[in-house]
Amino acid sequence: MSSPTPPHSLPLSRLLEHCADAVQAVRAGHSLTEVLAGVPPAARAGTQALSFTVLRRMGGASVLREMLAPRQPPPPVEALLITALALLWPDPAPPYPDHTLVDQAVGAARRKVPAAAGFINAVLRRFIRERAALVTQAERAPLAAWNHPPWWVDRLRRDWPDNWQTLLAQAQMRPPMALRVQNRRSTVASCLQELDVAGIPARALAGPGWENAVLLAQPCPVERLPGFAEGRISVQDLSAQRAAALLLGAGLPAGARVLDACAAPGGKTAHLLELADLDLLALDSDAARLPRVAQGLQRLGLQARLQLADARAVAAWWDGRPFDAILLDAPCSASGIVRRHPDIRWLRRADDIAALVRIQADLLDALWPLLKPGGRLLYATCSIFRAEGQDQIDAFLQRHGLDSRWITADSPGHLLPLPDNAGEAGAVALADGFFYAILQRPESLRAPL
Repeated sequence: MSSPTPPHSLPLSRLLEHCADAVQAVRAGHSLTEVLAGVPPAARAGTQALSFTVLRRMGGASVLREMLAPRQPPPPVEALLITALALLWPDPAPPYPDHTLVDQAVGAARRKVPAAAGFINAVLRRFIRERAALVTQAERAPLAAWNHPPWWVDRLRRDWPDNWQTLLAQAQMRPPMALRVQNRRSTVASCLQELDVAGIPARALAGPGWENAVLLAQPCPVERLPGFAEGRISVQDLSAQRAAALLLGAGLPAGARVLDACAAPGGKTAHLLELADLDLLALDSDAARLPRVAQGLQRLGLQARLQLADARAVAAWWDGRPFDAILLDAPCSASGIVRRHPDIRWLRRADDIAALVRIQADLLDALWPLLKPGGRLLYATCSIFRAEGQDQIDAFLQRHGLDSRWITADSPGHLLPLPDNAGEAGAVALADGFFYAILQRPESLRAPL
């Protein structure tokens, strides 16, 4: 997968230094978002662009490093080598000419690890000379062939035996950028007109939950989007935009009590308030992320009650009044959004999934009794692993002595980003991987005490 040339905010050698630092940090277990926040502003955009490319190719680059330098170098040297090898990987539209990349990587080494500059120069030049043969040899290793950890590949193979290879290939693609028009402040037609004037090609979409969706032809910085600062639009993936309409169903009365149980960063919270007049409580257990919900609502001119709390600890936050609807956008592996966050595949561990599944089950069990008779609970994860989707819901039904009739007919289930899910001109294939299930309490059930 080719990548656009990163912005020339700094000399390439400086960007390579920052990118190598990011790679080293991700390999040590730190998120790329966290690392980029510490990069100087002038270097941030360029570092992010390079890092995304490198992390999508890090499996192959790591195998190459072992082939070309069997004795493991110190972490800073290894990170710089992996960065350069990933950027030199065969590409129909390479971000930089080979000689430029090698020269600038050696320059970065002279500043960062001077003693290793000659070694890095020799390794990279050998790779360029023997690239075709070395890449063919490297791709015999699954890590290089798929650029995902082996446990991830094995899980997808088990979950989706007919589609696992396509899902892995799709994870290497650059994601689209979708907007959600704030229907209280603008219209899709007005948004498209403003984008056209600004020279940003875009089109409207038609489909369930996409009544206010606009798809950009190319991603662009939010600062360039007309109406973003004024709260007329938000950036939100197409799959995520389906949540609000799914939860609201045929509609809720004005002032209906709604719980957003894991609200941060707040995109779905805002969308619910754009579509209906609700008494909405937004919970989140992360004190660092909850302010983002407040900031987003303020930009959009919307209001909700925000509370720092673990939704599982019901006694600590619930006032005893049942909810008309509950959105449970549960913590998950984020395996469905790996195109947007290519570091996730390297940060997750196989045993993380079992721990996340337990948290999801605890949340479902804690929140289900808080729902009014006739109310809807929307369970959502941005995951393509069945353990966090259909398997989780099946286990919930079994624990509570329920059957599939408690899942509404409009529940989408697993949304996989597959090319044959053409949808609206391929929009479904371009959307993130998600899972949605709507659980509805029959009217005959009494409200919890």
